[in-house]
Amino acid sequence: MSHISIALAGNPNCGKTTLFNKLTGAHQHVANWPGVTVERKTGRLLGQRDVLIQDLPGIYSLSPYSLEEVVSRDYLLNERPDAIINIVDASNLERNLYLTTQLREIGIPVVLGLNMIDLVRKNGDRINITKLSAALGCEVVETSAIKGIGCKHLGDSAVRLAVGKNTQQVLMPCFSAPVEQALAQIETLLQEKCDPKQIRWYSIRVFEKDEKAFESLKLNSEQKKKILDIVSAVEDELDDDSESIIANDRYNYITNLVRECVEKKKQSATSLSDRIDSVVTNRWLALPIFALLMWGVYYLSIQTIGTIGTDWVNDVLFGEWIPGAVGSFLESIHCAEWLQALILDGIIAGVGAVLGFLPQMMVLFVCLALLEDCGYMARVAFVMDRLFRKFGLSGKSFIPLMVSNGCGVPAIMSTRTIENERDRRMTVLVTTFVPCSAKLPIIALIAGAFFPDASWVAPSAYFVGLGAVVLSGIILKKTSLFGGEPAPFVMELPAYHPPGSRDVALKVYSNSMAFVKKAGTIILVACALVWFLSSYNISMESVEPNESMLASLGGVFAPLFTPLGWGDWRATVATISGLVAKENLVGTFGILYGMEEVAEDGMEVWPQLQLAFTALGAYSLMIFNLLCAPCFAAIGAMRRETGSMGWTLGIVAYQCALAYAVAFIVYQIGSFFLGESSFGVGQVFAFALTGLFIYLIFRKTPQYSKKGGLAWEQS
Repeated sequence: MSHISIALAGNPNCGKTTLFNKLTGAHQHVANWPGVTVERKTGRLLGQRDVLIQDLPGIYSLSPYSLEEVVSRDYLLNERPDAIINIVDASNLERNLYLTTQLREIGIPVVLGLNMIDLVRKNGDRINITKLSAALGCEVVETSAIKGIGCKHLGDSAVRLAVGKNTQQVLMPCFSAPVEQALAQIETLLQEKCDPKQIRWYSIRVFEKDEKAFESLKLNSEQKKKILDIVSAVEDELDDDSESIIANDRYNYITNLVRECVEKKKQSATSLSDRIDSVVTNRWLALPIFALLMWGVYYLSIQTIGTIGTDWVNDVLFGEWIPGAVGSFLESIHCAEWLQALILDGIIAGVGAVLGFLPQMMVLFVCLALLEDCGYMARVAFVMDRLFRKFGLSGKSFIPLMVSNGCGVPAIMSTRTIENERDRRMTVLVTTFVPCSAKLPIIALIAGAFFPDASWVAPSAYFVGLGAVVLSGIILKKTSLFGGEPAPFVMELPAYHPPGSRDVALKVYSNSMAFVKKAGTIILVACALVWFLSSYNISMESVEPNESMLASLGGVFAPLFTPLGWGDWRATVATISGLVAKENLVGTFGILYGMEEVAEDGMEVWPQLQLAFTALGAYSLMIFNLLCAPCFAAIGAMRRETGSMGWTLGIVAYQCALAYAVAFIVYQIGSFFLGESSFGVGQVFAFALTGLFIYLIFRKTPQYSKKGGLAWEQS
């Protein structure tokens, strides 16, 4: 069965994702583009299962400078979808229409969606869509993806274009006379080299001296020389290089078009978005406001609303209903005792201990989705650029750090948007310091067991992660591997708007289901393995956990963590199991400390943890597990991004070493000042280590050549 293929293209922050969700609903599939770690979203148009919509990466142009632009360009030129929906921000046409003019040149039918038209009307502006449509040679549809205005009309128009029921007009010339004459001459030379529908596109690309275009057309040396002579003549006449000539002509054309088609209402007062930005992006207020908001997010997730749901899941669902129902069923079929123990004490106890934190995670997902959807997180990236550049990082690094709130794997993948190779490698290294959703159960467990009345503990985990990012940026930027100026950061700030309930729900659902699936697969297997190793000794005899194989294994490594305040074999084993999936730490504790009994009231595990180590030791345990190497899936993503197992292991080693050092300093110095221990060897080493960090932070930055950092790139 053949399908109609429609590509959805547009600039970042133009509402493309919201429109994609409106057009496809829940009928979406997310994967990666073949050969690259750029997210690929495909969905079926609602009500028309034979219509596939491909959501292209958000780009500003089809010039192949970033990976996203390469992916979009290759897809459009090689895959040739049946039609393109070009979504543009109607309140900022001059920037958005640059991509539109390029899309109209590649020979694929285009329908233009003027998104956020509600904001344009609210501002009192008017857009003459008749003139705009005539000039661009394509249908123009007014839409508001958030409010659902025009979305169905836009989708139907694209389908009609795809099946050939609408006639696409020719794009009006948008270049100056000398350029148009040169393009006509080049088109004559390319007539037998490419599809007639693409000849306009290729003539412009070779005019810009695009080497990939020359290679694709397979021009011989004589043809190439003729084209370059034509281009050189125009460059001499206009006294500029060919690429700049094309860009300038495009912007001149767009400026004139917007002047003719858009009637702006004169406004003396600043917009609401500008007034809000004057506060939230203020040089002095921006960071305190961000810190306050993140405190609120974690307070709602860990201390209040999320806790209510978690208590019910632990006390009722996994405390009474599921164990009772499963236990009765297993007894009714006379199931073997060892199998009952595996299912009840191993799988249900371990997986239940992890899933018990799902309500808290869902509250966190809701809060973050609301902040992102309303436009605030884009401001945070802008604010962080000012801060990050002082520490040797680009503002672009904050995008992966923001994504890492959900999961480290897509966060590491999103570093592909950073053009500078050294900045990208640095971001891969520091991204997983930010607590992902898998680390939230660890934070909730420690905060609940040792700091039930302290609202600062959970937010502090987030800022410890950001502190590790900043510390690493300062220190590593002073080395030859990462030295050099960070890449510039340019970002369009979208206007503030009410979050779309459907988009927020989809994000929460997607993130929550990913967590549940992991609990039902990786964590289930890991919990079963932990139960087996903690229930039997090497002779395969059923024993108490203290005499099990797991206790023997944990006892080997436990002394290593004694200086951190938690040299207990259970905590050691739980930390090691967290390398498979961070949630495993809680599941392992659930088995080793008998959380299957805790489910009755949700509190019995806390005294057992408190007997194992102090509150300071527990905080040290939390810090180590937040900063050390991430899960296996994230490590695999690091391997793909760095292209080197040696450097992947180097990243893991650095993360573990930093985690150990920070946890060591916190526990040793903290125990001294809190009166838990007297001044001794541990404190000496802790203060010496602190002094080393201070030296590395404030030492003078060495001068490296422009080739600095190539040792990594060539490895």
